[in-house]
Amino acid sequence: MRWAVLGGGHWGTGLAVYLRRQGCAVQLWGRCAERLPCQSARADLFPIFPQCARPEGLCCTTDLAGAVHGCAGIVLAVPSHALRDLLTRLRPCLPSSALLVLASKGLETRSALRLDQVVREILPGAPLVVLSGPSFAHDLVLGKPLAMTAAATDMTHARRVAEVFGSAQMRVYTSDDVAGVCLGGAIKNVLAIAAGISDGLENGDSARAALITRGMAELHRLGTALGGRTETFMGLTGAGDLILTASSNLSRNRRVGVGLGRGLDLEAVLGEIGEEAEGVRTAQTLFRLAQRLCVDMPITEQVYRVLFAGAAPRAASDVLMRRALRSELHVPVRQRGLDDESAV
Repeated sequence: MRWAVLGGGHWGTGLAVYLRRQGCAVQLWGRCAERLPCQSARADLFPIFPQCARPEGLCCTTDLAGAVHGCAGIVLAVPSHALRDLLTRLRPCLPSSALLVLASKGLETRSALRLDQVVREILPGAPLVVLSGPSFAHDLVLGKPLAMTAAATDMTHARRVAEVFGSAQMRVYTSDDVAGVCLGGAIKNVLAIAAGISDGLENGDSARAALITRGMAELHRLGTALGGRTETFMGLTGAGDLILTASSNLSRNRRVGVGLGRGLDLEAVLGEIGEEAEGVRTAQTLFRLAQRLCVDMPITEQVYRVLFAGAAPRAASDVLMRRALRSELHVPVRQRGLDDESAV
């Protein structure tokens, strides 16, 4: 089976390597030839994973039409802000029977659309599966076990992806909650920045646990208001992904927060990381969505204020700690009356 993976960053490279190990013929596409691991005589995955051997037969290209020609499946693994342009370029050369697998996470900043909605807007007739879950490219390439969720409105497509990607290394569950799977993968990045800020401030493990738990409440409130389901947010693509991203040093979003908590400015932190951190863009979009829908998201609000409104990390932490006391099961008055359909 021939597959194309579009996106030459860590996640795209990791997925391409994994599919090749699964026995698929794989074309890895990226915009910059020098960032692709097949453009030299080296036998490793330099420059993305220089410590890992390159699988025999993995092909790389900057030719989009050539990459997708004759493919049964196409994995979309570019940053959220690059997705619309990629899809527009992909439309005239998309094979008619190709299955799209959306592996990117985030929200489109300008429109606040979920990424699956962006795909539907530009390629309305293409079969689509969202693949998401608590997973780092580093672990995937090193052969470490992980679990993910394949979500689609047509369960035939979800099961097909589960069969292709499933192995002794990767356990793949299926779901029909496309909205919930996409939203969990987007919202958790902002909450991971909050956990990183707390750690950068040296607030301790107890504070991080509290932030993750109360962050889950925020994820659930906004996620259900936007059409996702409770059980999805308690699963791999909600709680699982949040726990991983908020607690591991491999998480770019958490590392952004740690740098901010230690007193660095955002530009310096991003320059030090040298890669995309989706939570930075998503924080602005989430804050505006929460305001528009009247959903209470105090942690997200403070992350937004640190990133974009000049708030000091310590002051933001103090604001959260000094909020009015309430029951843990309290549902904010301004959210009552919202149901799963009214805010979609």
